[in-house]
Amino acid sequence: MSYLDNKLQQRIDAKMAELQKLRPLPPQAVIKLKEQFGVEMTYNSNAIEGNKLTLKETFLVINEGITIKGKSLKDHLEAKDHYEALNFLYELIEHNTRHTFSELMIRNLQQLIVKETDSQIAGTYRTGNVVITGSSHRPPAAHEVPRLMKELIEWVRNNRSKLHPIELAALLHHKLVYIHPFFDGNGRVARLVMNLMLMQKGYPLVMILKNDRKKYYQVLEEADKKNFLPLIHFIAQAVERSLDIYLNTLLPSQSNERTYLPLAVISKQTPYSEKYLNILSRQGKLEAHKEGRNWVTTMEAVKRYIETRQRKR
Repeated sequence: MSYLDNKLQQRIDAKMAELQKLRPLPPQAVIKLKEQFGVEMTYNSNAIEGNKLTLKETFLVINEGITIKGKSLKDHLEAKDHYEALNFLYELIEHNTRHTFSELMIRNLQQLIVKETDSQIAGTYRTGNVVITGSSHRPPAAHEVPRLMKELIEWVRNNRSKLHPIELAALLHHKLVYIHPFFDGNGRVARLVMNLMLMQKGYPLVMILKNDRKKYYQVLEEADKKNFLPLIHFIAQAVERSLDIYLNTLLPSQSNERTYLPLAVISKQTPYSEKYLNILSRQGKLEAHKEGRNWVTTMEAVKRYIETRQRKR
């Protein structure tokens, strides 16, 4: 069974093919994108879990070693730990360690994530039962975790070639947070492991934005009820956002039509209101991605949407 919307999948696959044609990517562009995405990923992933550093402060802590007045030591340490875990992930990708997806690798990621903030639980499965504040989900009992993690590794091995990479990554993400194998760091680890699956297939680093935190929790709760479609759609849109940013950087727009602009600006040049364009964007019917809190798209994307509607009629 395929969960991915056909149109969204076709768009993403086309953009992936476009990115693959550009490989090997220019080294300077790769360095710039890696730094940009690394800081953005660290900021967003930590912020989802309650870290109070801003994006700019996260950059300063990671790259300049600056202490931010008024922010806790824990916030600073979390930024450094996450960035180190992300670099470990890049090393796994660069060494093409496809076959090292294992419990040990997942525990190593968690160890790096909480190394400086809670070293006593670093790299070890939880030994007690937990309650997730604000969620109806009750994670399995602690004694079940080792067995469930072994089953998770086996599930990935059995489904690598059966599922689209985005479906595999999204479902793996959910399975991991559902098991909740650690006392702390589960969400951050799950987002990194999801990226491992995607990056091994050539996708850029994918971020869940802090501004989408509410939606993110909603789609995970739907997945708890075996409704996986919203989660996979949500992750697919995040994948498309990263691809858009990469292609926009590597293929600078030759015309205004390919320039990403806020929906409020685009709507003035189209028959559609900003609200309607927003609905199309969230549904994945219009090629768009988020920059901060705002959706952006191109005139070219709107024209393609109009042409598709006219063909249907």
